[in-house]
Amino acid sequence: MQKITTFLWFDGQAEEAMNHYMSIFNNSKELSVTRWPKGHADEGKVLVASFELDGVPFLALNGGPQYKFTEAISLSIDCKTQEEVDHFWTRLTEGGGEPGPCGWLKDKFGVSWQVVPEQLPRLLGDADRAKAGRAMNAMMQMGKIDIAKLEEAAKG
Repeated sequence: MQKITTFLWFDGQAEEAMNHYMSIFNNSKELSVTRWPKGHADEGKVLVASFELDGVPFLALNGGPQYKFTEAISLSIDCKTQEEVDHFWTRLTEGGGEPGPCGWLKDKFGVSWQVVPEQLPRLLGDADRAKAGRAMNAMMQMGKIDIAKLEEAAKG
């Protein structure tokens, strides 16, 4: 059993967010949904939803408008190919999401994500600091990371 689970606070969109995320990530499933009981003002609506994205557990709460997501915390997606980067970037920005710099974005619910190709940390950590610097400079000019352009810049 995993000891740490990401818990996301929504203002009425917990079920929509869960379904949206499960449509994006393979190996995803709903685990349980607790709905507000009969007689409550939000009767029948989701209170808490438990689900997995690619085997990783999440909880979503419809907690109300008191708290909003910020970029101070983000979810990072490790990608092997440009096709994966493109898939996650497109799906997570659809419907009102916002592209950001350096592989970061906000989805339509305000959750921040980093879409990171496996080549990025390798290039940024290269022992050849000039090569790493060129990769960093290229990344700083990008929204969605373009692996080919990143590798080309690193080569010089």
